Parts: sequence; C-alpha cells; structure tokens
Amino acid sequence: MEPYIQISQLNDFIFCPKSIYYHGLYGGYKSSVYHDTPQVTGKIKHESIDLKKYSSASRYIQGLEVYNSKYNICGKIDIYDIQTKSLIERKTKIKEIYDGQKYQLYGQYFCLQEMGYIVEHLYLHSLTDNKRYKIKIPNEEEIKKFENLINQFCSFDLFDSSFTQNINKCNHCIYNELCDTYLNKNNVILS
Repeated sequence: MEPYIQISQLNDFIFCPKSIYYHGLYGGYKSSVYHDTPQVTGKIKHESIDLKKYSSASRYIQGLEVYNSKYNICGKIDIYDIQTKSLIERKTKIKEIYDGQKYQLYGQYFCLQEMGYIVEHLYLHSLTDNKRYKIKIPNEEEIKKFENLINQFCSFDLFDSSFTQNINKCNHCIYNELCDTYLNKNNVILS
C-alpha cells in the first residue's frame, strides 16, 4: 500500500514540491526550530479547532479526521456545519485565494463525500479580518485538475534537474536554507 497524502500537503506542494521533502527532514524536531512567525500564528489560531473549542453547538463538527480511498488522501477538516451542509477551512489571513487553498478544501470535500456527508457549500474563512469566501463545488474540469495535482504529487522527483521555482516563493520559504534551488539561484557556494 502506498503511503497516503496529507491534505495539507497539497497546498504546500503547489507552493513548492520540494517543501514536502524538507518538512519531512524536520519531522523529529520541535516546530520552533523551523517555524517562522506565520506558522506559529497559524498554529495558535488553529488551537480552537484542534481542541474542539470553536463552538459547543452540536451543529458543528470540528477537527474531524477524514480519508478518501480513491485519491489516497487524509487529513483533518476545520469545521463542518451539519445544519447548512458547509465545509469551512480557516486561514489566518487571506489576501488572495490561491489554487493550493482551493485544492486543500477540495481534498477535504472529497473525503467527507466518501464518508457519507452531504456537502453543499465550501468556504475559506480569513480569521484576521473575519471574511468568508465562497468556493464553488468542483466541476468536472476542477476535478481533473485536482486529479492531475495528485498524479504530480505522486510522481514528483526531488532530483529532477529541470525543476524550476519562482525565486519570490523561495525568498518566503521557511526551508530555503536547505534548498539547492534557492541556494543555486542566490549563488551560494556550498563547500
């Protein structure tokens, strides 16, 4: 059996496929070793979901572990509102909606569907400014893009020399000090 894909890694993979590998290198360390302010802030803001303290109302399912066998993905949802049949993914601050955020939400959606939940609405919620963004339920074209992402994830070769990355992303990556792509673009001499 192939190892499953963590849903949260889909967003990371779109940001940079190599980040999945570098994150794994830090697996045994405390997150304070490699997390920067945005990651620490995100973790603090996510505690209410992890501790299931977002709300005591029974209409909300919080932090549910989910799995989808078709795509071999698993993870946790933030909030599923039973009453409105809404899946809500919370982010610290949403300035722009990126594909990675959408596909992370789609992954959760596919898991809930396979688990028998009816999901009629998808939302990304920005905690800092309390704005909610409706995301369309994936159509056939979006499902194909999602499946393509899963295939790319499964077939990514860390050592493929044709890999290129946007240097602006590299500059904001918490793993850039480990990354040959970043170091090569910045002419760092490795001894």
